[in-house]
Amino acid sequence: MSLAPATEPLRIGPYAVDPPVVLAPMAGITNLAFRKLCREYGSRDSLYVCEMITARAVVERNAKTLRMMSFDEGEHPRSMQLYGVDPATMAEAVKIVVGEGWADHIDTNWGCPVAKVTRKGGGAALPYKRRLFEDIISAAVRAAEPAGVPVTAKFRVGIDDEHTTYLDAGRIAEEAGASAVALHGRTAAQRYSGTADWERITRLKETVRSIPVLGNGDIFTASDARRMMDSTGCDGVVVGRGCLGRPWLFRELHAELRGEPIPEPPDLGEIRGIVYRHACLLAELMGEEKAMRDLRKHMSWYFMGFPVGSELRRRLGVVSTLGELASMLDELDPDVPFPTEAEGPRGRQGSPGKVALPEGWLDDPEDNSVPVGADLDHSGG
Repeated sequence: MSLAPATEPLRIGPYAVDPPVVLAPMAGITNLAFRKLCREYGSRDSLYVCEMITARAVVERNAKTLRMMSFDEGEHPRSMQLYGVDPATMAEAVKIVVGEGWADHIDTNWGCPVAKVTRKGGGAALPYKRRLFEDIISAAVRAAEPAGVPVTAKFRVGIDDEHTTYLDAGRIAEEAGASAVALHGRTAAQRYSGTADWERITRLKETVRSIPVLGNGDIFTASDARRMMDSTGCDGVVVGRGCLGRPWLFRELHAELRGEPIPEPPDLGEIRGIVYRHACLLAELMGEEKAMRDLRKHMSWYFMGFPVGSELRRRLGVVSTLGELASMLDELDPDVPFPTEAEGPRGRQGSPGKVALPEGWLDDPEDNSVPVGADLDHSGG
């Protein structure tokens, strides 16, 4: 079997991202434990972004937020995503982050489609306000520049099909000094439903010429990543829902984009070990009790398509100690091969809907007034 050629490394500021794969930040998912697990399977030179951090919480030095900003000792470059709606607050947060040496790369989030965020002008709603978007990106870049920390931007196609913003957002970010941009090929109105429009990624790549363009949306297999890069010309991929309960996807992405044979997927025996490893990493991070509560949401993803049985699935969903987990995992047949039913979409999908916006938000795209009360802790995109 002939193998596809290796892709070129993606360069973000001083960092060569090889292969050009980025783990998307996901709230409650991409903590230190999960990132470490993904890195153990993938390339140490790819990017693994921590959970989204709110700029205002950094400025206020919120204790919970500071704990979320933890990185593994060997994690490099340390990649952090910031969310903000105020240029001054974003600049101050970036100054703190780079001044304390907390991160080597800062991404900015403009993709959240959640109503409580967009109705206050944040997330995927904000790029519609072109001048404000430019003010925030420029402020972040200026604040990070003295430390040599690259700033990137991740956004959606737009608010809805009648209000697309991605081409303007790409041009603005490029001119403001961003080191790369990433596009999720859905509008905020789509949320996670339907199919990502990769053609939009092609158009963004044709528009933004001097910095890398990354594609995001519907990458559930290594071959999806190759198809996206080949069909759109994008410089790299951002992977989110596709790795839920499947951290070994980065092993497959590594092989596919390096032009190497893709390893066989794990059988149930290997997955038992992965789940227990994940649990132990979480326990080291947050203590056993909190770790088990955090792990519960991963169970349906890890065992998707496997013949686990409803009663055992129920018990795994309420596991409370490492000892209990070990006993339950021992009940699983280690020789069961990876099922075809486990391929394909996973994670949230939902239905499309009207985007909640502040009153009059669409009246003047040149208005650079700062939205009131939009600094919320939420991820997405």
